[in-house]
Amino acid sequence: MTEEGSVAPARFESLRIPEFKRLWWGGVFVFLAMQTQQIARSWLAFELTGTNTALGGVLIGFGIAGLIAIPVGGVLADRFNKRTILIVTQLVNTVTAFTLAIAIETGVIAYWMLVAASVVGGSSISILAPARIAMTADLVDRDLLTNAIILGTMSTQASRVVGPAVAGVMIGISAVGVDGVYYLSAALSAVSVALTLTLPLGAPSRAPTRSPINDLRDGLSYVRARPELVRLLTMSLLVIVFGFGHVVFLPAVVSDLFDRGPVFLGYLTAAAAIGAVITAVALANTDRRRLTLLQGRAGVAIGVFVILFAVMPNFWAALIVMFGLGASMSAFQSLNGSLVLSIADMEYHGRVQSLIMFSYSAFGLAALPFGIIADEAGLRETMVGMGMAVLAASLLGAIWRQRIVQTKIPAL
Repeated sequence: MTEEGSVAPARFESLRIPEFKRLWWGGVFVFLAMQTQQIARSWLAFELTGTNTALGGVLIGFGIAGLIAIPVGGVLADRFNKRTILIVTQLVNTVTAFTLAIAIETGVIAYWMLVAASVVGGSSISILAPARIAMTADLVDRDLLTNAIILGTMSTQASRVVGPAVAGVMIGISAVGVDGVYYLSAALSAVSVALTLTLPLGAPSRAPTRSPINDLRDGLSYVRARPELVRLLTMSLLVIVFGFGHVVFLPAVVSDLFDRGPVFLGYLTAAAAIGAVITAVALANTDRRRLTLLQGRAGVAIGVFVILFAVMPNFWAALIVMFGLGASMSAFQSLNGSLVLSIADMEYHGRVQSLIMFSYSAFGLAALPFGIIADEAGLRETMVGMGMAVLAASLLGAIWRQRIVQTKIPAL
């Protein structure tokens, strides 16, 4: 699976595999498309309604769609050609972005359209992500899997550097505007489709012999029998729901707390993404024996940085904190994903990855009540509470892990 005669730094070892390199670049473009859309959608929703509740309402569509699509995505990834799944979902993203661009340009855009687009986006990413991770496991050897997953996370985070910054600048230019951002997103998704067409089929490791429902039940039984997998998936749920929720409020933070425009929203998200990319590169060759320790520390760091972000008195102080918050979020995502897939057998990778995606659906569902609380109790107070919840979840995870070790239950 490696390309003979090429020299690459060990930190980027998995990128020596040509097929994985194309998958990686496809991920850069598709996630860049999603990030530009996210900024445009959030800013437009806030512009149309002016409330945090509306920001949460956009994401709840994402969450509801994920609850339905995630189990389907995991089963599909283990039963069908992964390349086909990737192509179809990326085409859906292309068409959705192009349709919204036209709606904005013609002046018929409405808030419900943003919610509908969020539902479509939640469905497509919930199906795309398990197939993408499972394809990664197909293309690289097991000893390179952690490296490949972290580099995949790095591509996602790199898109968060460029995407929000570019989107924020484009929205601030009257000749381009939000519709221009959506046109760009459609073009980027189309590029990812072209790259995906060059990948191997990614056929399932075994021919399906049971119904999809039985496959899903089998995956759940497989996870339940492995206490460390249960712990990791539970920690993913709690940390992502409470620790990543601040992302929902960024337009309100920029506009209401700091009285800034869309360009500064791009700066804020780009600062987090720069921290995320640096962290992903630093972790690319992490010793597997240190993954659990570092994952726990990353969870604690997220809680601390969310609280700090909530109380910062001005934009520039918040920008510095956002760098650290992005770094800790990246570390947690990368390390948690690596731990889960290093424990799970390959034939279950799609279904296990779909369970990780449940965390993001729950994050979408929690966005609406968080938005309501923020409108009633205050934005800063709400984010402080979210940060404290992450710290409590991290403590729970550490105690849980210790009990697993003390009772001599194998981590597997």
